[in-house]
Amino acid sequence: MPGTSFFSDMLQNITDRGRKLLFADSRTPADATKVDFETLCEMLMSSRGEASGMAIAAEILDRWSKLEADGVQQFLQMLYDRFGPDTAKLDQAIETYRAQKNSATITALHQAAEPRRQELLRRLNQAPNGTAKLVQMRQQLLALAAQADEYRAIDTDFAHLFGSWFNRGFLTLRPIDWSTPAHILEKIIKYEAVHEIASWEELRRRLAPADRRCFAFFHPRLADEPLVFVEVALTRSVPNTIADVLDEGREQINADEATTAVFYSISNCQDGLRGISFGNFLIKQVVEDLRRDLPGLKNFVTLSPVPGFARWLAKARASAASPVPSDADRKNLALLDDPRWADDRAKAVEVERVLLPLAARYFLIERTPQGRPLDPVARFHLGNGARLERLNFLADHSARAMTQAHGLMVNYLYKLDDIVANHEALAQRGEVAASPAVKNLLGRNGDATKVVRLRGLSRES
Repeated sequence: MPGTSFFSDMLQNITDRGRKLLFADSRTPADATKVDFETLCEMLMSSRGEASGMAIAAEILDRWSKLEADGVQQFLQMLYDRFGPDTAKLDQAIETYRAQKNSATITALHQAAEPRRQELLRRLNQAPNGTAKLVQMRQQLLALAAQADEYRAIDTDFAHLFGSWFNRGFLTLRPIDWSTPAHILEKIIKYEAVHEIASWEELRRRLAPADRRCFAFFHPRLADEPLVFVEVALTRSVPNTIADVLDEGREQINADEATTAVFYSISNCQDGLRGISFGNFLIKQVVEDLRRDLPGLKNFVTLSPVPGFARWLAKARASAASPVPSDADRKNLALLDDPRWADDRAKAVEVERVLLPLAARYFLIERTPQGRPLDPVARFHLGNGARLERLNFLADHSARAMTQAHGLMVNYLYKLDDIVANHEALAQRGEVAASPAVKNLLGRNGDATKVVRLRGLSRES
């Protein structure tokens, strides 16, 4: 992207000149490096010139990138201690607002309540590659966020700013195919989080055939770094195993023969943008583009992993007080303790008989303390308005899938006319949109399936 390269070079030139002016009074470069982080940050906050501001921001981020773990924690602690809200101004703004409630005092209260570090982060973003470095900074912060309230408070500021900087209006959707530059294809291999890409040849099989598509969101300040990408298979039917999609010997079709678009892998690429949602926009945009280019497509479905299922089932089995699973089911589920159970047809049949009804319960009844579906992938797709269409037993034999879900995968259906209603049913009433086939699974397993209503924390009789 020549325009991006030119702009980056220009910013770097301005920054280099600013650094020369900024530290012109220092006898040696070593003198300049003795200025501590807090002083540099205060200098940046008081800076009025564009060149000097960019130079200070670059100096701070360059030094930060060289910090060891202890230095990173000290830097973050400094952000919390020294660049929070001005409490004196905040107290005054609160008193003024209480005395006179109008738009001016509301604005003043909002400004006083904003931590100073938010403006500091905005100014750090002026540096060349500032956005990328701040994303890396948040990645380090997230690794520490569980340790102290201070880190969580700082992350609130990052999330607030990133939610604006990375909103849908700034993102561009780009197709990824076998002609995409190699340095971007390398990142697709690196960031694939659902079904590992083991070689360039395997990547070619996912991108080159006429019945395969891949799309990624990019941000102008991270020009060659995909934020999230989705891999799509164009098929004649809804697949029930991942082998149907990825098998090297599968039958290939022309794109215009396909009736179904299968989203079989969605991968977030930047750990520092965790919690900043792109995938919902990505799927909706890709559906629109595919419908325009391939009007023969009638079905839009996923073939999705179930990363939380095995953990939930293990916890239920370990609890003697839990009514689920039943005593009879526990005996059959003991077959799961044999690492090779899936290779024995008789054992697999017994496991399937009890596993699928329990999986239906996992999706339709079980909830987090906040009343949301337990499974993170389910939360994503159901929250986007998809319908839980089908549970697929032993759909993925990979080590990861067997560990996380005993091989279970599911299809979520994106039926465009129902997306809004499905989303509202979940958001307002806690109801999971599911096909009759999935709901009927609840009736195959005794008392655990006598459900009065499928919503929130459902009651059972």
